[in-house]
Amino acid sequence: MIKSIPNLLKVYLLIGFVCLVSCKEKKEDEDKTTKESAKEEWVSIFNGKDLNGWTMKINGYPLDENFGNTFRVEDSILKIRYDAYGPEFGERFGALFYDKELSDYRLKVEYRFVGETAAGAPEWGYRDSGVQIHTQPPNTVQLNQGFPICLEYNLHGGNGTEDRPLGAICGIGMKVEIDGKRSDLFCNPAKVAKTFHGDQWVTIEIDVQDGKVKHFVNGEEIMSYANPVYDPENEFARAFIKEGDSTVNSGYISLQSNSHPIDFRKIELLPYN
Repeated sequence: MIKSIPNLLKVYLLIGFVCLVSCKEKKEDEDKTTKESAKEEWVSIFNGKDLNGWTMKINGYPLDENFGNTFRVEDSILKIRYDAYGPEFGERFGALFYDKELSDYRLKVEYRFVGETAAGAPEWGYRDSGVQIHTQPPNTVQLNQGFPICLEYNLHGGNGTEDRPLGAICGIGMKVEIDGKRSDLFCNPAKVAKTFHGDQWVTIEIDVQDGKVKHFVNGEEIMSYANPVYDPENEFARAFIKEGDSTVNSGYISLQSNSHPIDFRKIELLPYN
């Protein structure tokens, strides 16, 4: 009986060691999960009350002049409207800029088209808008510059019968690589065609990491591209090419005012850095 005690002690020590290792691994897993959860923390950049943190620029008007109350917040919704524009929309395209420059992040936006296209708008303006990334700083947009330099996730709404897919990447003063090749197209259509009719809410996401960008709609990836550069053929883009380097690594988020009323009820950001 006495001779068996050392062996029993060895068993107890082994059990204690296994428990210690197991508890340590569990703690490390919990710490890892906590860190990952922290990284997955979305931040709302629209407060549902006002346009604090946002700056508007409408073609033909000075920075921050909200002509016709184009950009407004009502019932916790960010609305873009043209009811004060009169009989002619003209060339009064605009953009609402989030005030922080960003590089790597994921953006989530819920939107819907409503109402009728503004009188005198271009034909293509029907249920057309865009969420823009890598946009030039708002204070660099010229007084009579129709659109800011940017990459646009094109938003289309269906007319009830025909296919009118959203999600194209349109380069305003920029070019991107599609499938490893530089594209000269102004707009490259999404690989997966999705059309949304009526006034339904739609959720889009844009993932921006290390020069690679992906478009999503309602959780499904529909488009990817990479390595954006400024287009030297664009007079406004040329100002951002420094010593021959046309690489685009960062910029602002902006929402288009393109002539058709649109609502945004959720705008969230997941920073990667």
